Amino acid sequence: MLTVKEYTPISSSDGVMHRDAGVADGLALKEWAVAIRALDAGDQILLLRKGGIIEETKDFRVRGTSFFLYPTYEHQKKELVKPGWHRQLEETLRGREMPPTEVEITHAARVVEDIELQDEAALANLADLHIWTEDYASQRLHWRPYKPLHVLAVRVYRLDEPRTLPVRENYLGCTSWIRLEDQVSSQGVPVLGDQEFRERLEAVHRRVGWAGTP
Repeated sequence: MLTVKEYTPISSSDGVMHRDAGVADGLALKEWAVAIRALDAGDQILLLRKGGIIEETKDFRVRGTSFFLYPTYEHQKKELVKPGWHRQLEETLRGREMPPTEVEITHAARVVEDIELQDEAALANLADLHIWTEDYASQRLHWRPYKPLHVLAVRVYRLDEPRTLPVRENYLGCTSWIRLEDQVSSQGVPVLGDQEFRERLEAVHRRVGWAGTP
């Protein structure tokens, strides 16, 4: 079963590239620091989500189409990412106090599509489009198997003014979404240009067998 929810367009109606991710009220999505590196490098445009243990609704929902990326470190492990990303993962941890008392907000993202998957074969077809091992991706799919895996296609922005923020009590815990208490500007430059992002997204569509909206 495959469901695709379309959110923000790749480019504006006048053809001008967005220079602001448009984040409202400090909304932030927690994601492994090494995955944020992969997004920054343009090596992937996908995030895999199933919900945190203490998620308010017990499953994942897109709470906003634009958000900051809040890097996390505690759960990322070398055996869960492909060998080519082991060094990058180690670099995110080097010299870092654990648990962290500060966090660097360097990127924001806009959801372009939310692809809901429940099919193992479709997920396997995406294997070379993200950094996670096939075993880990499969585990995410089969955790709470009655719920779909959300494959988010995101347009990522490097912030013009990254911020280092204190880690506050309400940022902790196994939940996907938080609200930053400190002001952060979401103005920045898209990691990938419009055409390159569009080509990456079309590759995702081909892998999951979706022809797009008629």
